[in-house]
Amino acid sequence: MGTRDMPLPRQFEFLLGKDRDQWPLEARFIEAAHDGDVRTIKKIAKELDVHGHGIPVTVANTTYMGINALHAAGGRGRLPLYQYLVEELKMDVNKPDTSQDHSPAEHAVAYGNLPTVAYLLDHGADLHQKRQGNVTLLHSAAIRGHSEIVEFLLSRGADVNALSVTGTPLSVASFKGHASTVKILLQHNADPNKGNRLFVALDMALRKSFVSCVKLLIQGGAKVSCASPGDNPLVKAAEKGLTEAIKCLLEAGANANVLDMYGRLPIELAAEYGTREDVEILFPFTSPISTVANWSVDGIISHVKMEIKQLEDGNFVKTRMSELKGQGDEAFKKQDYLKASVFYTQALKMDNFDAKLLSNRSLCFLRMGDGKRAYEDATECAEIRPKWAKAHYRLGAAFMCMKDYNSAYQSLSRALELNPESEEVEKLFWEAMELRS
Repeated sequence: MGTRDMPLPRQFEFLLGKDRDQWPLEARFIEAAHDGDVRTIKKIAKELDVHGHGIPVTVANTTYMGINALHAAGGRGRLPLYQYLVEELKMDVNKPDTSQDHSPAEHAVAYGNLPTVAYLLDHGADLHQKRQGNVTLLHSAAIRGHSEIVEFLLSRGADVNALSVTGTPLSVASFKGHASTVKILLQHNADPNKGNRLFVALDMALRKSFVSCVKLLIQGGAKVSCASPGDNPLVKAAEKGLTEAIKCLLEAGANANVLDMYGRLPIELAAEYGTREDVEILFPFTSPISTVANWSVDGIISHVKMEIKQLEDGNFVKTRMSELKGQGDEAFKKQDYLKASVFYTQALKMDNFDAKLLSNRSLCFLRMGDGKRAYEDATECAEIRPKWAKAHYRLGAAFMCMKDYNSAYQSLSRALELNPESEEVEKLFWEAMELRS
């Protein structure tokens, strides 16, 4: 547990020690607010009021680590304290703290205090407030699995499909495996297919192996087909050995014949990472693979084991990759980008951490006008080699193809920073700068 996830008194103990007599007066003041102790708040405020501004002014303006009394009050959520701070002292119910950008309502949500959240909304707190990254109160409640607060916020008109840097409230609830919260959001017409590039609900649930959430999302209309290899939910389920999720996806119409970004079918991944049962489930839905001589469950498992054994032979891998890369380069020169991408994919199947192959295939997808797949390869490439200018250049070009000019500008800025002499990077950088909003 990080310090920001701890209740305030524990944070202070962690930072200041357990001897409260040694704490600054401001820290003890904030702890009293956390405990809802109006009497102690006023007592400490009197000690703090060295300039004679009066207790009310001192209470309203005292902070510690960027947090004031109203932020801390969410700890116990005691009504008399809120009445004193909000109704008598007129403290701003929408003012965020300066440490985490959390408003008083955000703090109350974090502590799971529904009555406090209701009180603050009834006294002027903005239901639609957004903190950094466009995170709403509903996102904060959903990611913590506070189902009652989620339902309450929705009843008040919160946007069930609000989009933040980490996706929708449904995305974050799925990522944390809060099945009851996922169910409530879906009942309130959450769109299971809405999200940004990286954070869509079904992908989140599969990434963390939360099968109960996977089932709810599919029942709620999540797409089980994919626009590109990197989006294939069946690949993710097979790779993680999620038998029940595989069954659910197939029943919903998932295509078992879509390759992952490294050229592997779900059934091959099941043979490597899952169980025999997973292979048996996928077998009737999978078209025969030309390289598998014995097309049967046993034949597939044997084929995958043989491939794994070959990949343990460094000389074999080096020779085969060189051949495939050469064939890909030759096809690229002939402007046969589809064929070139196939050869690069076959090579990546042998070594999926080869940044140059990912860069080459990303360029193939760009030439074919497929910005999303180009983006996926460029992202992988940049993760493997974060200080390689070409990786960020490819990423910037992919963003340009998708008309995301702000992101393109950022990626190309990084590429230019790493290679300031590159004319091609500079040219695309200035183009992105002119087009961004």
